[in-house]
Amino acid sequence: MAKTFEMENSTVNTISAGTVIKGDITAQGDFRLDGRLEGNIQLNGKLVVGENGQIKGNIVCQNANVIGHVDGNISVKEVLTLHSTAVVKGDILINKLAIEPGAAFSGTCRMLDELRKENDNEESYTNE
Repeated sequence: MAKTFEMENSTVNTISAGTVIKGDITAQGDFRLDGRLEGNIQLNGKLVVGENGQIKGNIVCQNANVIGHVDGNISVKEVLTLHSTAVVKGDILINKLAIEPGAAFSGTCRMLDELRKENDNEESYTNE
């Protein structure tokens, strides 16, 4: 019996330091930003905001590592990691969160499980 294997998309899109992009980005794979983005980014993969990376806009992705600066809301379906040099100003919606000592975060944090439980409770009240 033959087995079939699906190859993961190992392509990583990279924006280098010194590059400035104004506009929204949508991508299927992983993305590393060492430059500056003035706009929103939506990925089906992992986002890495490098030490020199800056985003002024909202983020939606599967996983994220923030080492640089984000000024906007972040929605991560799996794990968000804020490294010691990270600065985040905005609300975050996550499944799991890891924050290293030294990271700066200003905003609210909501967990996806918490929202699911609230929605389940609201549905049970409306069904009674």
